[in-house]
Amino acid sequence: MRQKRFLPALFSFLILGIFSLSGQAQEIDLSIQKHIATQKRNSIINKELPSMLSIDDSATYSRRLEQEYGIAPASELYGDVWVNRWINPYRRAGIQLPDTFAINVANYCMPIIGRKTSDYGFRRYRMHRGVDLKLAIGDTIRAAFAGQVRFTNYERRGYGYYIVMRHTNGLETVYGHLSRFLVKEGDIVKVGDPIALGGNTGRSTGAHLHFEIRFLGLDLNPNEIFDFKNNEIRNDVFVFRSAPYRAGTETYYSNGVTYSVYRVRKGDTLTSIARKYRTSINSLCRLNKISPKRTLRIGQPIRID
Repeated sequence: MRQKRFLPALFSFLILGIFSLSGQAQEIDLSIQKHIATQKRNSIINKELPSMLSIDDSATYSRRLEQEYGIAPASELYGDVWVNRWINPYRRAGIQLPDTFAINVANYCMPIIGRKTSDYGFRRYRMHRGVDLKLAIGDTIRAAFAGQVRFTNYERRGYGYYIVMRHTNGLETVYGHLSRFLVKEGDIVKVGDPIALGGNTGRSTGAHLHFEIRFLGLDLNPNEIFDFKNNEIRNDVFVFRSAPYRAGTETYYSNGVTYSVYRVRKGDTLTSIARKYRTSINSLCRLNKISPKRTLRIGQPIRID
């Protein structure tokens, strides 16, 4: 009798065990599949991307990454131009500005929460191409948008330690006067990721972040995108228009170099021309071999870059 009672119980136990093992096997199988998928994704992003970007089909590869993972650095705008030396290599590469371009900035992060100590705009004899945000040395600097580190560098008489990033929305950002890099050239970065520590390196009189926003090499006014007082963006979409940057200029090509010339109009001064084209009086004088006190005449050609 004990054996008859024991057999049904044993049978039930075996059935439950089989189903339990089957469920565990399914969970393990799903776990393995997820792990394999993650490994494949990490392999593509972390290992293949930096090397692939240096070859001719980098634009094609970037577009495939953008379709699969949404991380390509705007290859539809920049093509295969990926230079790890100059902040603005695009004029030399012959990349043209679009008439208008809508840029999605909704997914953003303030690079640092700090008071604006110096604004974007023309200073005496030079252009300040970004905004300065106060910080303490060692404060964490974060990526304003998702993208990829184009390069890191050091300039003793300029930016100090600085980072240039290209973003998936088409913008590029520059972070200057840093004390330490937390990323390296080619790293894929998510919005808000720590990228550096704040500092006081280069041409700097106090700890701050110099923050620039650029589009196809052209510096934009960060205040048109960010409200630094309230630490937020002004609109989800920023519309770039090239007309203000093109008016009154002619483009020339000589000895392998492309350069732009402005024709002086009534009321123009070196100061107004420098302000209009975001350059300095000293730069205009050097390019045109003229004195800062030179009186301009209507129609006179002034080289601006």
